Amino acid sequence: MESSQEKSLPATERKLQKTREDGQGARSRDLSHLAILGTGAGCLLVLTPQLMEHMQRAMEQQLRFDAATVMATGSMLTRLNDMVLIGLVASTVFAVLTGGAALLSAIGAGGWIFSAKPITPQFNRLNPISGAANLFSKQQMANVAKMVLMTAILSFVAWNFMGNSIHSVAMLVLQPSPLALHHVAQWLTSGTSLLLLVVFLAAVIDVPLQAYFFKSRLKMSHEEVKQEHKESDGNPHTKGRIRQRQREMADRASVGAVPKADFVVMNPTHYAVALKYDDKTMSAPQVIARGTDLIALKIRDLAGTHGVPVLQSPMLARALYAHAELDQAIPATLYTAVAQVLAYVYRLKAALRGEGKMPEALVQPHVPPELDPLNRVAPQGPAA
Repeated sequence: MESSQEKSLPATERKLQKTREDGQGARSRDLSHLAILGTGAGCLLVLTPQLMEHMQRAMEQQLRFDAATVMATGSMLTRLNDMVLIGLVASTVFAVLTGGAALLSAIGAGGWIFSAKPITPQFNRLNPISGAANLFSKQQMANVAKMVLMTAILSFVAWNFMGNSIHSVAMLVLQPSPLALHHVAQWLTSGTSLLLLVVFLAAVIDVPLQAYFFKSRLKMSHEEVKQEHKESDGNPHTKGRIRQRQREMADRASVGAVPKADFVVMNPTHYAVALKYDDKTMSAPQVIARGTDLIALKIRDLAGTHGVPVLQSPMLARALYAHAELDQAIPATLYTAVAQVLAYVYRLKAALRGEGKMPEALVQPHVPPELDPLNRVAPQGPAA
């Protein structure tokens, strides 16, 4: 049987969101390497001719001297500043392009994540025990194996490429300089393109692999999912206490409606429920006030002050308190019991007006046992 602690369930949306807030996501180093190396090589291939031409003109200008220049030694510092500025501009353009490529590759692999938490000092990371455990994790072992394999493949490709072309490169010294430089540029471009092809194939494999490792690392156990649901929905015990508190506040507020009631049923002092019925506006009797203990006694006293009949019907009082809502029709299962009490109240009020004889004591109405909260929670006795 699967253990509840085995992390076999995919991460919930809440955990994924929390992970992103912590600055974590699926990242592929090979994709970043490909973006940086590819962009750098492309910049060199496209921008180097223009840069070299500009540098050549600048060198010709800076190396031109006359008598006035030789006498004004301070002008050499100005020329040096001009040359440094050209180098800084070229380096800045190169850095911006490669940095942008690295950023785009990271977004492409794991999406945009903005969080300062990864750079926040966390001293728990200095724990050597947990650090040693991370060194031998499944993801780290896979990364080490991938790096060893990549090093071997790149070394083999570079060795094979240079071994097949080194003779041709060595013979370039016999050719004119412009033609030799052109051939060297082609040789470097071919070698770089071949290495980038290897890195590209590695990135194609690494991107889904890192996504798989990321999802595996976030897998959750059944117990973690249950705990998250509790945290999302609120602890059931806490929610129960809140509902009970809200119910008590509603009960206290409902006491003011007692004078409008047709009758009150009690048990005999722990529960009190006031009901009203108007056949013109109501489809069934409604509970307009209710309470327990001190509130029940207050309902009883207020009913006596305003001449509202108070009847003793323990099971009916408990059932109405447990299952009927304020200012709503009572449950259909209690229609018969309430109708019996209501008929008794009508006869009682008619007798008090002198329109009939006084009814005998109220016959306790039948209340389904399953509606009585005391009956439901009572422990079952042993079978006879």
